[in-house]
Amino acid sequence: MLFVFASRRAALVVAAAGFFLLTPLHAHAQWWKRAPVDFEECADAAEKAANKTEKTAALASCNAKFAGRRKAGGGYSYYDFLQDRTFDIAGPNPTPEEQKKIDESYTAYLANQRRSNEAAQAAAREQQEQQAQKLQQVALRTEVERLPVPVARVPVPVERPKVQQAASPRPKGAPCTKGSFSCEWPRLSESLNDLKKLFSPTPSKPPAKKG
Repeated sequence: MLFVFASRRAALVVAAAGFFLLTPLHAHAQWWKRAPVDFEECADAAEKAANKTEKTAALASCNAKFAGRRKAGGGYSYYDFLQDRTFDIAGPNPTPEEQKKIDESYTAYLANQRRSNEAAQAAAREQQEQQAQKLQQVALRTEVERLPVPVARVPVPVERPKVQQAASPRPKGAPCTKGSFSCEWPRLSESLNDLKKLFSPTPSKPPAKKG
């Protein structure tokens, strides 16, 4: 944490005084009659420099000495470009207590940025997973559609054996076809009955009892 704050302050100092270190040495001579109390007073005095080079160097010096800027209603404001935020301060430069609050705000800013990045990454992963599931479902549905549709088997009718119907007796009085079974059967039946009587002995009557 101390390293972050030290790097942050170093970045601010380098950004503010970088151009000031590149200007000629003679431009850093006292060009005001008294020390300015804030950036605005320092910038007004810099406008009176002899030439453009000295004016540019003087403005860079003002920016390095004063971090705050005057507010229209009084007081000063400090803009922290690292977190793109403006803070109200009492004087032309932040006090140690004000600087501590600014640093704490920067720490919270970094934490929020980290959480936002993690949330964005999680949302991106979830979206990728959903897209992968959709593609998998489409591929599965396509594969199912490619499978051949089973053909329903038509049952083969089983041919049952024909039952031969018995010949019905010929009704009486109906014309008889010579040689047909219905015509010859009555005559054969009578002959069989005669044979049965011939070979079957007639039962003898028992003798009568005497009274």
